[in-house]
Amino acid sequence: MSLKSWLKRRREPDDESQPAVPAAPTEQDILVSLNRVHAMLTEGNAPPVVTSRVIRIARTINDTLPRLRHLGLGSMESYSVVATATDYLPEAVGGYLRLPREWADTRPIDGYKTSLMVLIDQLELLGSTMDKIFDAANRADAQALLAHGMFLESKFGHSGGTDMTLGSPDA
Repeated sequence: MSLKSWLKRRREPDDESQPAVPAAPTEQDILVSLNRVHAMLTEGNAPPVVTSRVIRIARTINDTLPRLRHLGLGSMESYSVVATATDYLPEAVGGYLRLPREWADTRPIDGYKTSLMVLIDQLELLGSTMDKIFDAANRADAQALLAHGMFLESKFGHSGGTDMTLGSPDA
């Protein structure tokens, strides 16, 4: 290597030296991941107790996706929703489904807990976390509704007990 080529390489940024940052998952990527998890459950003949919990988590994620902007794009809650759909949920379900069914459902691996019990605990944690995040995403609109109600009440008076029947003006 000549000095000239070495200097040229030093001045020009090397595409290989800078790792490519993957793009953030889109809403479509998240939905594809959830569909992949559902397919894993079907192909792996997962027990209904697992399938029902995964469906609940997926439904909550689906309901939360349009509201992620209320949480802030860089928020921990937004990250948790995306990571649950694309990483945590597929990993938990996949780990369980890779085990032989009879063994996973009957042999204790954590004290007295079987792999099935461990997975259910993980799914319950993910489900309750997604519920809390969904509540937080809706809280902004709920607060706006309350504020609007207070405005209307201050503008037009109390809404309870007011006679709203239409009648003649002299009645």
